[in-house]
Amino acid sequence: MKSKLNVLVLGSGGREHALCWKIKKSSYLKKLFSIPGNGGINEIAEGYEIELNLENIKKFVEEKEIDIVIPGPEKFLVDGISDYLNVPVFGPSKKASLLEGSKVRAKNLMKKYSIPTADFEIFEDPLKAKEYIKNKTDLVIKADGLCAGKGVFVCNEEKEMEDAIDKIMVEKIFGSSGDKIVIEKRLKGEEASILVLLNGENYVFLIPSQDHKPVFDGDRGPNTGGMGAYAPTKLIDVDIIKKIEEKIVKRLITGLQNEGINYKGVLYLGLMIVEKEPFVLEFNVRFGDPETQAILPLLEDDLLEVILKIMEGENVELKWKNGYSVCVVLASKGYPGKYEKGKEIKFSGRHVANIEWKDIIVFHAGTKKKNEKFYTNGGRVLNVCGTSSDIKKAREIVYSFIEKNVYFEGMHYRRDIGLKEEKREQ
Repeated sequence: MKSKLNVLVLGSGGREHALCWKIKKSSYLKKLFSIPGNGGINEIAEGYEIELNLENIKKFVEEKEIDIVIPGPEKFLVDGISDYLNVPVFGPSKKASLLEGSKVRAKNLMKKYSIPTADFEIFEDPLKAKEYIKNKTDLVIKADGLCAGKGVFVCNEEKEMEDAIDKIMVEKIFGSSGDKIVIEKRLKGEEASILVLLNGENYVFLIPSQDHKPVFDGDRGPNTGGMGAYAPTKLIDVDIIKKIEEKIVKRLITGLQNEGINYKGVLYLGLMIVEKEPFVLEFNVRFGDPETQAILPLLEDDLLEVILKIMEGENVELKWKNGYSVCVVLASKGYPGKYEKGKEIKFSGRHVANIEWKDIIVFHAGTKKKNEKFYTNGGRVLNVCGTSSDIKKAREIVYSFIEKNVYFEGMHYRRDIGLKEEKREQ
């Protein structure tokens, strides 16, 4: 292990800002680079906007003498960046990344290795899919490929199911990602997620978290990439962790080995907890967004050191701060549909680049800096994260900060992030 490393973080969202913020504190860091970065990332890392293809990234890595690459978004991994670059990449191979790149592949793998998941059928023909859903209720329709977290339709009635099939397979709103669909039985329970740092048979769990995907309070409206998250959650207790380990992680590792795959990187388990039993909704092959923003403020360890140890096959034990972290996403008007850009972000009496205050960290997502001012440049704009010893206080800290200190035209956010956990505590 080299004593000091040049690190490249790929991506431009809140997750990547959180990764850069944590890596910036590492005693192993020589220089931090980012492609393409955002308004906040570029305050703490050397940001470069280049055309994002594997060849250009490879040239950049060679020119800047990068020692390790940490991809944020799944697309880089599904495109095969881990196989393509000549330096270590903290992420699985192209073949392993099909766990996220193809829901059909993931569901078939779960079925083959008895990993608990919802009952499902796979379709390539929209007419056959529509025949299958006749007189059925409570189904989930999923596009096979990558859809930036928006390719899942939870449907109660037949008409909703038909509309979802048409959008994915006929209108092709997700392009070739909708060539196949998975139709599965809707599981009734509560969602949570847990990230695993994995290398072959060695793995370590991060603390469990809960994402809030629908755009409006009370889990209403269309799914987004995530409107907020908190960590940890008592929904996943010690007994459930043991079940996740035995029934999901160990079986998956065995399955991957049988398929000739050595998985190295982050494994995201999107779970539904049904009467104390964990079922897999989806696998992702990278850090979650916005879960990462909620989790990292509670990690006491040096993240870069942890990543290096995992990549070298060492066993790792993690230390966590007591208490809770709550992350609220501030989104542009219209998100997750068509949204506006170019609105000035105003912080009351503070400079927006100073992301860290007492109990508050602000991670940038869709932002751009111009003439010393910050502007909206995406659907999800900022992630405001607050920490405290209890969930109620953490929620109060975050929402009070947002109301008093942050504004841009059309700003939208959910006001119930972490409320389920607060009720659980009561």
